[in-house]
Amino acid sequence: MDKRVSSTAREVALFGVLGGLTFAAKVAMMSLPNIEPVSLLVMVFAVTFGKKALFPIYIYVLLEFALFGFGLWSAAYLYVWALLAFAAWLLRNMRSPLGWAVLSGAFGLLFGLLCAPVYVLTGGPAFALSWWLSGIPFDLTHCAGNFALASVLFVPLRRLLART
Repeated sequence: MDKRVSSTAREVALFGVLGGLTFAAKVAMMSLPNIEPVSLLVMVFAVTFGKKALFPIYIYVLLEFALFGFGLWSAAYLYVWALLAFAAWLLRNMRSPLGWAVLSGAFGLLFGLLCAPVYVLTGGPAFALSWWLSGIPFDLTHCAGNFALASVLFVPLRRLLART
């Protein structure tokens, strides 16, 4: 068998499993409002796989759509995870666990703002502003959860995936 074909098949399987695990981990933590491992995993995928990280990320997004259907949030999911992956990829040489925790926390804090353009387009600036402001308590929880998870798990997960 051609080594490239074997490598491609391995990646397809790996990215499918990683996308599914990301979704399963989020569902397992759904009882905790806005505390989720998705941001952490997106960052780890980006620094480990580069642009190929988009495969497990969008498998996760498709599973979200399949389970939860489509809404305004769906449009934001098409770009917010890619933005986080791009930011993580730009910082891929950073070795500080605190730096990764800050990036993840900042993403959680800014999540509502990053989603607001969809609401500007669908309901206007006033609607988007009111939607974003009403969600700030959830963004604060998202920030704290992301910070905590990344500070503890980013380095070990990065090491683990680097072995794949």
